[in-house]
Amino acid sequence: MKIDEKTNQAPVDNRESVTFGTDRNKDFSKEPLCLSGKDVTRIFQTGKTTTTAVDHVNFEFHKGELISIVGESGSGKTTLSKMLLGLLEPSSGEIFYRGEPRDISTGAKKRQYWKGIQAIFQDPFSSYNVFHKIDNVLLDCINMRGGRNLSKDEKFAMMTEACSFVNLKFAELTNKYPFELSGGQMQRLMIARIFLLKPEILLADEPTSMIDACSRATILDMLLNLRNETGMTVIFITHDIGLAYYISDSIYIMEHGKFVESGKAEEVILNPKAPYTKRLISDVPKIHEPWDLSTVG
Repeated sequence: MKIDEKTNQAPVDNRESVTFGTDRNKDFSKEPLCLSGKDVTRIFQTGKTTTTAVDHVNFEFHKGELISIVGESGSGKTTLSKMLLGLLEPSSGEIFYRGEPRDISTGAKKRQYWKGIQAIFQDPFSSYNVFHKIDNVLLDCINMRGGRNLSKDEKFAMMTEACSFVNLKFAELTNKYPFELSGGQMQRLMIARIFLLKPEILLADEPTSMIDACSRATILDMLLNLRNETGMTVIFITHDIGLAYYISDSIYIMEHGKFVESGKAEEVILNPKAPYTKRLISDVPKIHEPWDLSTVG
């Protein structure tokens, strides 16, 4: 530690815990509920074998809140995300949207629901139709938000603004196909889509796992800026508990299909109670300390 030459004392560190765009003091429980679940369960059956992927989970996600659902591969978090998106139906339990039981029983009702909830997936290369140019990708978003009758110039201005928000130039992307972009550019384009759609809820499933560290920080910053601009609720699905701590307001820890711990990010990470949470935290490598590999199975 460096000693101050004038006082001959170590400097006092008055910094608060480091966060990445979150307000630790805000009480989101006072905000309106946008998505919640009661005893949500999903069971898969293959022949005589049954597997409970999600086991009676309960959750409450509020407007403007940034939530991370953390767990290892096979913990059930991806199955839960598919149920939240309406791609899978719960085997039992119920999901509520805006405080009412969610109804996605018809195609029209699903499309209406998807106007309020959108997703960014882990693999940008499989998230686009390879036969659709970037112009069509963005125009579809404008049309979905009721802008079908806007003039060509108005649509061009909206696409330019969306690309500019993620540090892309639409003039350089027009008439190109998504596969002509880099992985980082494709991820940014996915955020540009969300900028145009402005959903109430964004579900981000490992959105930075396939890009380098510099691009990862940029993408996270863009997502957080988007949350701050629009007030959308963001649900991160991740295995990275360190990332979850730095970006989240609330954290849900998932093991074997159950939530073993949940609460405010600082409480869960700084005062973990569940053994699984403690193990996840201990498994985060520290650069200046010897790595403890005793917990590795």
